[in-house]
Amino acid sequence: MDWYWHTLSESDLKNSPVQRDYELIRKINDGDASAFRQLVYVHKDVSLSLAISILKDHNLAEDVLQDVFVKVYHKIHTFKFKSSFTTWLYRIVVNTSYNELKKRKSTFALDEQTAEIPIVDKSSIDEADQKKYINLALERLRPDESLLLRLFYLSELKIKEIEKITGFKTSKIKVDLHRGRENMLFELKQLLGPDLKHLL
Repeated sequence: MDWYWHTLSESDLKNSPVQRDYELIRKINDGDASAFRQLVYVHKDVSLSLAISILKDHNLAEDVLQDVFVKVYHKIHTFKFKSSFTTWLYRIVVNTSYNELKKRKSTFALDEQTAEIPIVDKSSIDEADQKKYINLALERLRPDESLLLRLFYLSELKIKEIEKITGFKTSKIKVDLHRGRENMLFELKQLLGPDLKHLL
């Protein structure tokens, strides 16, 4: 889909994320199709990572993301400009992904348990490799834990905003973040040794 391919101008990049999104949404509501392509371009990578956290399948997450942006296209006129667009968007990503997970739950259960951990040459790890294995470790966690770690640590969202996105209670978010962090460190130690604790 050509929504996925677009470049932003320097003026687009200079705006704050919230202001940029608001301006793009106003243009979309005025009938500017290119503005929607820009909006997708800006948010597709993080949205895809959230879908992968839940679904544990890159190809399926890509399919779900297509559905998500179709929903966004048809619902964008309902956005009220009372919160960040990312909160609104991520809620759609999370809900759509969990709905798909429910349909395929039995299939994923076996795959997740039987996935093998690759042997890594720790002496050759660079920054790009570190990011790759962090993502690999995240994919081995429970969907809730992986999702919350991405939202809290990688997207740097506050607990209250995560509540709005996920519908989870504060107590669950805090417990799953704590448990997920411990499980994440365990997976990273198996992959790369204990040196990468500082990445979380």
